[in-house]
Amino acid sequence: MTDFKALRAANGRRTMKVANSLRSLKTRHRDCQVVRRKGRVYVINKTQKRYKARQG
Repeated sequence: MTDFKALRAANGRRTMKVANSLRSLKTRHRDCQVVRRKGRVYVINKTQKRYKARQG
């Protein structure tokens, strides 16, 4: 598993979590939405940007 804090410190911005399944990630916050864009499934959250995730 990748150390996300190290990646964020390296490039100065937050990284998107990449998971095999978004089942647990979509319940992390009440504003999380599951969307499909360009054949990929994403979890987005417009109020708390840190909850972004991508499946695959």
